[in-house]
Amino acid sequence: MNLQNKGYNTKIIHAGQHPDETTGALATPITQTSTFVFESAQQGAARFALEEPGYIYTRIGNPTQAALEEKLAVLEGGEAALATASGISAISTTLLTLCGQGDHIVSSGAIYGCTHALLSHSLPKFGIDVDFVDASNVDNIKEAIKPNTKIIYIETPANPTLAVMDVEACAQLAHDNGALLVVDNTFMSPYCQNPLKLGADIVVHSLTKYINGHGDVVAGVIVGKQDFINQARFVGVKDITGGVISPFNAWLTLRGLKTLAVRMDRHCSNAMKVAEFLEQHPAVTKVNYPGLPSHPSHELAKKQMSDFGGVISFEINGGVQEGQTIMNSVELCLLAVSLGDTETLIQHPASMTHSPMSPEQRMAAGIPDGLIRISVGLEDAEDIIADLDQAFKKAIF
Repeated sequence: MNLQNKGYNTKIIHAGQHPDETTGALATPITQTSTFVFESAQQGAARFALEEPGYIYTRIGNPTQAALEEKLAVLEGGEAALATASGISAISTTLLTLCGQGDHIVSSGAIYGCTHALLSHSLPKFGIDVDFVDASNVDNIKEAIKPNTKIIYIETPANPTLAVMDVEACAQLAHDNGALLVVDNTFMSPYCQNPLKLGADIVVHSLTKYINGHGDVVAGVIVGKQDFINQARFVGVKDITGGVISPFNAWLTLRGLKTLAVRMDRHCSNAMKVAEFLEQHPAVTKVNYPGLPSHPSHELAKKQMSDFGGVISFEINGGVQEGQTIMNSVELCLLAVSLGDTETLIQHPASMTHSPMSPEQRMAAGIPDGLIRISVGLEDAEDIIADLDQAFKKAIF
C-alpha cells in the first residue's frame, strides 16, 4: 500500500506493517534469533557485499527490527532508519560514524546530561574537538564554526531548558560550511516535529521516551539518508559501538508506537494546562514551555512544531531545599528521571539527569539549581495540577 498520500495517523498504524508471510499473523512476529542461515555460499557472500537483501546476524539487522525501522523512517520523512540499543547509542553511533581524529563539532550547551558527557569527556579522547554554545542564537553557532567542523548538533526543544532552536537556519548554516546538522527530536517525537523536512540531515531519538511511551523499553533510533544509515549499521553499530536493539525491545516499541498520535495529543493538552497553572502560581518564578505565549521562541515553535510536547521545566521561589520539599511531597506525580511515560514524572536536573555537567557548565547552559523538570503524563490534568498545588503548599510558599 502506498502511504504517501495517507494521513499521519494512518502512517503510524500501517507503515512497516506487513502480515507474516508464513502464518498471516497481523502483529509483527518477534524473530528471536542471533543467526540466519544462507541457502548457499554465494548467497552469503552476496549479502555480506550488500548485493542482495536479507539477514546475516542480528547485530546487523533482524526482521522485527526492520519493521520498526521502516515505520520510523516513514514517520520522520527519512530514506532509512537504524534502531539501536538506547538513545545514547544512537547518538554515539551517529557521531563516531561521521567523525574521527581532527574533526570538530559545534553543539548546543543545553542538551541531555549524558550526551553532554559524551561530547565533553569521551569524544575528545578520540581526537574530536567539541565547542558548546547557546544554539538558540544561530549567530553563536556561526562564530564557533571552524574549517574542520563536521557536525552541528542540537536538541530542540532543549533538555531541560525547553529552549527552541531554529532547525531551518541551523541546517542552512551547516550546509553553507560543509557540515551536517544532527537533531535530537526526542522531546517532540515525529508526531509533533520533523527536522528532516526542515533541512536537518540526521535525526536521533531515544525510543525509550514518547515513541515507545510505556516506560518498559530502552532503545534509540537514527533516521537519515540510506547511504549514511548503511554506514551507521555496517560500521557504526557492527564495528564500533555494538549498540544492538533486541528483537523483543523492537517488538515492544512497535506495539507502543501504534498509539503515538493519541498519546501525544493527550500529553500536549495536559502539558498546556499544567504550564498555564504553573505560570500563574505565586510559588513559581519562571515556566519554560514553548506552547506559552511568554516563551521567547513561541512564534518559532508554532512555525516548526505541530504541537508543543509534554515536558515543562520551571523555577521556584527559594532554592534546592524548597525544590526537594516539592518533589518529596508529590503523591500522584512520581519522582523519577526519563520522560514520555503514561505517568507524570518529576525530577531535579542539577542533581539527577544533568549531574554529569559541572555547576559552571549547567549555568552556562541555563540550568539553575532550582530548576524542576516535569514530564506530564496521561492522567486527568486536574489531578496533576491538584497534586502540584498541594506539594507547593507543603514547601510553605
